[in-house]
Amino acid sequence: MYFLLLKYYPYIIAIIVLVLDIITAYRIIIDTHNSAKTLAYLLLVFILPVIGSVFYFSFGVNYRKKKIYSKKIISNDLLYRDIMQRLLTTSKKTEDAFGAELKYYKDIVHFLINDSSSLLSLNRVTLLLNGENKFNAVLDALESARSYIHLEYYIFEYDVIGKKIIEILKRKAAEGVKVRFIYDDFGSHSLRKVLSELRAAGIEIFPFYKIRFFFLANRINYRNHRKIIVIDGITGFIGGINVSDRYINTGEEKKIYWRDTHLKIEGPAVNNLQYHFIANWNFASESRLDIHPSYFPLDFSVQAGKELVQIVPGGPDYPSSGIMLSFFTAIVMARQKLYITSPYFIPNDSICDALKKAALSGKDVRLLLPGISDSRIVNAAARSYFYDMLSSKVRIYLYNKGFVHAKTMIVDDMVSIVGTANMDVRSFDLNFEINAVVYGKEINGQLTEAFMEDLACSEEVTLEEWLQRGPFHRFIDASARLLSPLL
Repeated sequence: MYFLLLKYYPYIIAIIVLVLDIITAYRIIIDTHNSAKTLAYLLLVFILPVIGSVFYFSFGVNYRKKKIYSKKIISNDLLYRDIMQRLLTTSKKTEDAFGAELKYYKDIVHFLINDSSSLLSLNRVTLLLNGENKFNAVLDALESARSYIHLEYYIFEYDVIGKKIIEILKRKAAEGVKVRFIYDDFGSHSLRKVLSELRAAGIEIFPFYKIRFFFLANRINYRNHRKIIVIDGITGFIGGINVSDRYINTGEEKKIYWRDTHLKIEGPAVNNLQYHFIANWNFASESRLDIHPSYFPLDFSVQAGKELVQIVPGGPDYPSSGIMLSFFTAIVMARQKLYITSPYFIPNDSICDALKKAALSGKDVRLLLPGISDSRIVNAAARSYFYDMLSSKVRIYLYNKGFVHAKTMIVDDMVSIVGTANMDVRSFDLNFEINAVVYGKEINGQLTEAFMEDLACSEEVTLEEWLQRGPFHRFIDASARLLSPLL
């Protein structure tokens, strides 16, 4: 028997590998609904037998998808029935009052109302450039909390700024302020060592989804990429800046300049931030937070703001790709200019076509992307799109002062988008993201000024220069693009 096994060993191994590849291919075809991603996984499996299967079952299968759907959507539906009518009534009144200002941009307003019931409201919006400005505003706002503080973060480091915020949270909890905290267990794993301390101080804190084995990448998909703070239902923060010392551009030990953008919002739009926080809280805490009128105040005594705001959620628990479709709608409705900043640029076909159409139609379309990146393979995949963009008259700039991590879009002189979502397939399909769409000339002007300052620290890529790149670099970029649906 032993000699028979030895004699036919190569054939047995070949059959096992073939069966494994067939099983893997079956799972890929059945479970993966994105055709580009399906083809990428199949190519990987058949080019690299066994290794491709191991990669797919580690990285591609999301074993917690059904759990997220079955638990989180139920929570959303229950919450939906409690507050939706008030949100829609307020939104309709606001839209009627500002119809003239929104004349050219009603497509995105109506899309967000119909897709995600996004409240349209008048707010005071403050632009916060970089961590040093964001954290000063956050610390002051936390100190002012009287009833509750809600936080939801992808990365919350237990470092200098993280400890400052935690000390305030502990003190506020001791004063009777209710503190609820959702953290992503992958991005904020350093918090694990102080969870007992935080809970002992009266802070309710839960991971969005607990990761037991960090090397299993299926636990990394569907990560909670949001950065939300809600204070007393009237003040909110949203944007790209996590809680970490790396985002603060001060101190002698600073290794790289970190360029990022955040917003402070005061007004009814905080209701939508609150809505999405509570939906995630119900999922993460495995309990239902009883709705209190103070969580959704619609009667603001001081309407000093002059920026209209809608909040755009994204995630696998939403029926459509709201983040992607809001980007698409904003791009196609641009009338003069379109300025986009994104640290990761791996667009799908719809976004590519919309950008090319806008540029070829005579709009001023510019992309600001990292010259210095924290991911070589993602940067290579992004470069594979440069020829299509440049040949369609899209202007591309590479930021060289440091790492640009901001996620912003400027449309004409009226519409601005700031949030957590990158211009990539992961933000479109896999991550839980959240953006703010701001309608108003003041914030748009401030963002445009910042964008132009960033361009002064960047190098423009021209089509002529790009065509001179050697075959090796073109091959590397093209190879990375094959994996782009998986990144």
